[in-house]
Amino acid sequence: MTKFIDLTLNGVSTGAIYAAVALALVLIWRATRIINFAQGAMLMITTYIASAVINSTGSYWFGFVVALLSGLILGAVIERVLIRRVESAPPLNAVIVALGLYTLLVAVAGMIWGNTPRSFPAAFSIRGYDIGGTRVLFAPNDSFIVLVVIAVALGLALLFRATGLGLQMRAAAFQPEVARLLGVRVGRMFTLGWALAAMAGALAGVLVAPSIFLGPNDFDPILIIGFVAAVVGGLDSPPGAVIGGVGLGLGLSYVSGYEGSALVPLAALVILVFVLMVRPSGLFSSTQGRRV
Repeated sequence: MTKFIDLTLNGVSTGAIYAAVALALVLIWRATRIINFAQGAMLMITTYIASAVINSTGSYWFGFVVALLSGLILGAVIERVLIRRVESAPPLNAVIVALGLYTLLVAVAGMIWGNTPRSFPAAFSIRGYDIGGTRVLFAPNDSFIVLVVIAVALGLALLFRATGLGLQMRAAAFQPEVARLLGVRVGRMFTLGWALAAMAGALAGVLVAPSIFLGPNDFDPILIIGFVAAVVGGLDSPPGAVIGGVGLGLGLSYVSGYEGSALVPLAALVILVFVLMVRPSGLFSSTQGRRV
């Protein structure tokens, strides 16, 4: 029973990280209808920036804020300089550009910071709570991760459903020509979407970095499982991204704990295929066409 509880708590904490990455992918998809395969490299860069700031100032929270701001700026610059050239082109063009951007950012990180993995500090203690004399695999830092991810998901859901800005972003993504006729600055909405998504990705990078070593390629597995979580929950649903991420984290934690970590990638693939067969649009995606 103790093992099951530990696996459950570990699944919730890792699932929250998957959910944070899924939220970044969902945000870009909702804003621009593009899957950003460079998201892992982008959040890796911002996490390196945060690490450099923390090491030079000794302040975790200053590095945390700098990571978010650098993600915001990086996303806006990438959309303006690269993605805008292919936003009206066939979808494959954007995929190729994103993969090229991933390769470039990984190479740049290796040249600047080297390829040797390094540690990253946590916001709070990573020592598990002591409950009834038993120490569980869930720490104050895990509580912080879960609460932050829930807050971001609720904020994004509120942005898209209850604000004029969110309505403009949805209109620009789904019907850009009509949105322009109605006075929406479509280009600005695309830039804002990429900026917010990159900031969400930067948040995910800072949250996951204490659990893994910080290196140019160390975030790739997190991105892959985060993408699976986004598809499972529905690419247009921020709450679905959170539920998909946590659900996937729980499932993979049980597989790793009872069957071995070698089966985790296969389990993620099986879950993805099953969901696509049952509900291709995702478990929490709207079944009706959108109206904006």
